[in-house]
Amino acid sequence: MNNGGAARLQKRGRVVVIASALMMTTALAPAVLFAPDANAQVSAGGIDAEHAFDIPAQSLTSALAQFGVQAGVQVTVDGALARGIDAPTINGTMRASTALEALLRGSGLDYDVTSDGTVVIEAVTSSAGEEVLETLRVEANAPEVADPTKAITDSFVVSRSRTASKTDTPILDDSSAVSVVTQKEMETRNVQDLQQAVAYTAGVQAGEYGSDVRYDYVRIRGFGQQNLGAYRDGLPSRIYNFTNSRPEAYGLQQVDVLKGSTSSLFGMNGPGGLVNMTTKRPQDEASGEVLTTFGENHLRGAGDVTGPVGENSNWSYRLTALWQDAERGQDYSQDDRIYVAPAFSYTPNLDTKLTILTSYSDRESGLGYGFPAGIETSRDAFFGEPDFNNFDTEETNIGYELSHQINDKLEFRQNARYTHVDLTYETVYLNDTTPLGDRWAFAIYGELDRFAIDNQIQYDTAISDMFDSKTLVGLDYSRDQNRERRFDGTASPIDPYNPSYCGMSCIDIDFTSDTEITQAAYGLYAQEQLTIADDWIATVGGRFDYVQSDTDTISSGTTDERDDHKFTSRFGLTYKATNEVSVYGNYSESYQPVYSSLASRPDGVKPQEGTQYEIGVKYQPEAIDALFTAAVFDLTQENVSQYNSATRTYHQIGEINSRGLELEGKMSLGEQTNMTLAYTYLDAEIKDDLTAANIGNRPANVPEHQASAWLDYTIPGQGALGDLTLGGGVRFVGERQRNDGNTETLPSNSVFDAAINYAVTDDVSLSVNATNLLDREYVSSNTFGSRYYGDGRTVLATLKYSW
Repeated sequence: MNNGGAARLQKRGRVVVIASALMMTTALAPAVLFAPDANAQVSAGGIDAEHAFDIPAQSLTSALAQFGVQAGVQVTVDGALARGIDAPTINGTMRASTALEALLRGSGLDYDVTSDGTVVIEAVTSSAGEEVLETLRVEANAPEVADPTKAITDSFVVSRSRTASKTDTPILDDSSAVSVVTQKEMETRNVQDLQQAVAYTAGVQAGEYGSDVRYDYVRIRGFGQQNLGAYRDGLPSRIYNFTNSRPEAYGLQQVDVLKGSTSSLFGMNGPGGLVNMTTKRPQDEASGEVLTTFGENHLRGAGDVTGPVGENSNWSYRLTALWQDAERGQDYSQDDRIYVAPAFSYTPNLDTKLTILTSYSDRESGLGYGFPAGIETSRDAFFGEPDFNNFDTEETNIGYELSHQINDKLEFRQNARYTHVDLTYETVYLNDTTPLGDRWAFAIYGELDRFAIDNQIQYDTAISDMFDSKTLVGLDYSRDQNRERRFDGTASPIDPYNPSYCGMSCIDIDFTSDTEITQAAYGLYAQEQLTIADDWIATVGGRFDYVQSDTDTISSGTTDERDDHKFTSRFGLTYKATNEVSVYGNYSESYQPVYSSLASRPDGVKPQEGTQYEIGVKYQPEAIDALFTAAVFDLTQENVSQYNSATRTYHQIGEINSRGLELEGKMSLGEQTNMTLAYTYLDAEIKDDLTAANIGNRPANVPEHQASAWLDYTIPGQGALGDLTLGGGVRFVGERQRNDGNTETLPSNSVFDAAINYAVTDDVSLSVNATNLLDREYVSSNTFGSRYYGDGRTVLATLKYSW
């Protein structure tokens, strides 16, 4: 079991470990839960006093530590007794005894209260007698301890994740590689979008198309994941053709990157992995912030408030809102946003919680452009038409998450979301071939309706003294309907070196097509996490997917229909060498249907399939708040779609292999230092291709080496001076090939970021963040005959008041 959570609480809350538990030499007899002795009462409050509790689901050791903090009592527990036991979420105002009974329910443990008010956790023993065990003492002084509800946001490090296994599992225990970007890290770097959020993550290549801001372009382990690999609160946010909206980074409290094939739990996905974004949730303790961010052609106002609806209420709320009027680096660009996200949580009792998540987003954006070969001009130059340069999206979401503890061992969870997106996409762009200056015009008017729901049953039990079982069974469904009306045409030529714009009168476009893509996906999955003798954790999972895809070309009256189905599996094994170190291995599979027209595929349509083998080690020291991971992997994707320009048809003979190494470390050392380190080595190779000469080459835009580092340090204030935080980072991307033919190499680049934050008062702070501090000009990719430049230097200042 991972006791790192308790160690971190120890550091933040002055929780002191006095003695370590001795190893048990004999197993405890099976036990049943019984009510505590009614005579075990403490005067002046103690175990019978009411408190506001907010203890997330986690290991029992960590949960008991937080219980002691929030109840203001001393707790002692033998480390061996609590090993391998998970505690449920405790949320609400109640007697301390009620909260403690809920934490211990089904654990085979009970408690007693000594004459000095100390709470002693003990095993329920058989009539054969008791075993006396030395204890791990946890001391708590509630008024001096930092608010535990902010434990995630006050650190770059978390110890648990639901993304990797869809269960609340310590990262140390899971047999897969997962990286978590916390709200604290996002705030420190002042991230403006998802690409910036994951830019310091091992195995991830972000911002491949530089100034192109239509979507969040993310590669994981060499494979593009922007179409199928985006998830919000565990539910898919897939992209079909063009219609989709980017998430608002200010509305996120955490971003998880799960690496490798994931279809055994999440269904259709690429082999590289997925990104799961967690929306900000209501908190039981009132808090909030308002801020303004300003820079060159950039003005933002935002606020985030949360707390209980009323005193002793079962309801809590959160309202997150943002307004922005901004431009990006390229001429005639814009980045205007409105975002409003009300959320509510209802907790009628300890066993049930309902969270309602809604949001509205309106973004008015321009488009980033590639520069055709042969044109050498400013990276901010604009070759389109200012009045026909829009990528505007309006998105509405309404969803919920429901959890209900049916009994001590059985829990039901359900989350669902409905999404509607409207898109206006209008652009004029340069032809990427001679003669230079010729321009094309293009427009898409799209409408997307998406519904997704995921139902889960989790059953936890101890099979014997040797085995603990965590069984998950799920059924999910998603339906996406995407209708797009397309227009194509031309615009008057332009001199790229002295552009003169002519307005709407020189644009000539005609209606091309009206297409509706409907895809319904059904998934049934099961997973078993079996803990053997506390040290071995075997994870076995499987999933059956059935996908119905219809492409209805309304303009021509034709329809392509087909059904796909696939069973995918996962096998993983983790060995807990110590409470701080685990070693793991896994095999997993991916499944990626192809929804394009059957008519363009003379050899039929087959799903793209992937397999992965991975081994790794994780180290989470108890003495400091840190997590270090290393992984080596071998990924292969088959049936990769390839386009034959001569026949204008697609064929699925492509095969790509990606092998590599990932190293990552995250540390929050005290309240003064945060650090991230990441390195990725990728040995990627084309194994099969329509063009025989490409076989053995490196896939386009996949670097062999990537690295990043971030460090910030806080100089404590003295007297009238407040804390001063200085931070800086570097992101390195190595050489990569322009195309699969490997006819041109793009040079490596290093980009530096920086941050300064000054605490004017306890509640007011002023920060300045810079990305690409040295204004490095570099080509992020060279695709479709055009060069895409990375963003230039951006400097933003933020004045924030929080309470």
